[in-house]
Amino acid sequence: MPCTSCGSKTLTREDISGSLICVSCGVVQAFDNYDAQLYGRDGPTGIYVHVGTAGTGSALNYKEKKIYESHKLIDELTFKLDLTGQRSIQIKNMIDKITDGEFGLGDWFPILIGACSYVVMRLDDKSLPISEVASVLNCDVYELGRMITRVVEFLNLKLPEVDIVSMFERVIRNSRLQGFTNLDESMLDKMRKQGVLLLNCAVKWFLTTGRRPMPVVVAVLVFVAELNGVSVKIENVAKEVHCTVVTCRKRYKELLEALVKVAQALPWGKDVTVKNVLKNAPFVMNYMEMKSMEKRKEERDGLNCGGIDLGDVVSECLKKDVEYRIEGGGVESDPRYLEVEERSGLALTGVDRVHKTQLSHECLAMIYTRFANEIDDGKLLEESEVIHGVKGRGGYELHACRDWWCGKSELSKKVLLKKILEKDVGLDVMPPSFVNGCMVNERRRAKINSAKIRIDKIMNPSRARTGDVGNVYFLESVHTRKRKRKPVAEIDWEDLIIETLLLHQVKEEEIEAGHYNTLLDLHVFNSGIM
Repeated sequence: MPCTSCGSKTLTREDISGSLICVSCGVVQAFDNYDAQLYGRDGPTGIYVHVGTAGTGSALNYKEKKIYESHKLIDELTFKLDLTGQRSIQIKNMIDKITDGEFGLGDWFPILIGACSYVVMRLDDKSLPISEVASVLNCDVYELGRMITRVVEFLNLKLPEVDIVSMFERVIRNSRLQGFTNLDESMLDKMRKQGVLLLNCAVKWFLTTGRRPMPVVVAVLVFVAELNGVSVKIENVAKEVHCTVVTCRKRYKELLEALVKVAQALPWGKDVTVKNVLKNAPFVMNYMEMKSMEKRKEERDGLNCGGIDLGDVVSECLKKDVEYRIEGGGVESDPRYLEVEERSGLALTGVDRVHKTQLSHECLAMIYTRFANEIDDGKLLEESEVIHGVKGRGGYELHACRDWWCGKSELSKKVLLKKILEKDVGLDVMPPSFVNGCMVNERRRAKINSAKIRIDKIMNPSRARTGDVGNVYFLESVHTRKRKRKPVAEIDWEDLIIETLLLHQVKEEEIEAGHYNTLLDLHVFNSGIM
């Protein structure tokens, strides 16, 4: 090879660098020592591609690399869900059993990890909301739910019931909202017991039947926080636990309505509404707690004992001579209307006054009205004010207004469903879905009767009946609080379908069930009669 500069063929190779140098002109020949090499993690690997490898610089084949990346993804997602240690191993074993050791790297694999994580926590009787798992995986809740169903059916598992109490305890313990981070342990424990009592009552009132548990948890948590003077918004709590705000508001409203029904047993129950039930909540919850601790009739050994005697509750308040004042207001109640005198004119004191006092419901209502007027319609239980007691002549000191809570009821802790249903909390209601179903059936029955009248009026004009057509419109407006215009007799699509089914001799019981599409397919379109 001649020199690229002078054309001489007198070339020699240098020992140190290995380059060719022209002896005549001394020019180093370019690109003479080029060696094509591929470098990996451990240095040069040569110029040939290794057959069967996953890529340059890796000694793992495709399956081994897939399993390695799958385990890495499992560890990452379980760490975000705070499932480490033994639970992470259980999740890997479950996925290994489902995929026959193949694992995976597709878009479906993270959803499978989330489904197995949820199933493992449910099997351990621990709470892990699906909404929280879906937020970590950034996937749809319904897609995750379908994957959970497939995992349960494939492994032939039977999951235990959802523990709503554990969910509530987990939320109130791990909440990072500003109102909860500054509370001490005693206040948190008190709010936890109050929330557990309300949740058990919500289960008894069927507020959780057929519903997602987390919106009920949010509603109870917000109510308990407001009851104890903790400033928190339902939107912030719903966002923290990944729930829909509208659903949480509905559950909160249902909880308030149930407490209003319980409050009707109080002497002033007719004055309690959804708007002021929070101010009366200490009395309502105290009443519920006392009712739950009351023995059932079959446990009273044949004694004819009544329910909770509200006279005893008021008598406890009359045992001591206490003066009340509101912080910053300086308003003091006049205890003169609480004094009871004998016919001889001597005032009763101490225990004698308690035992000899006979308070009627009218007297209790008068006491409540007088007291409510003196404290200016609700300043007693506002969140920004606290009631303090002034030490009276009897030496009794009233502490904070929140001392009404004792937490001795068995419903203040986790109990079995059977025992919850056996307890009496002052209200026994039917499931809301059952009540709504009965209302729908009544509405369909009224539509059927109206349709029969219209048919009879056309077929037999001479003996047509009138008067029942407007019943359906009355039922449509019952159980609703919205102001509507005066109902006008109009026929909608449902009336036309009912008329068609009646003309095809379909039984009224079948029409009342409401399966219109099935009945039309069976009796109308397949009957050959149009």
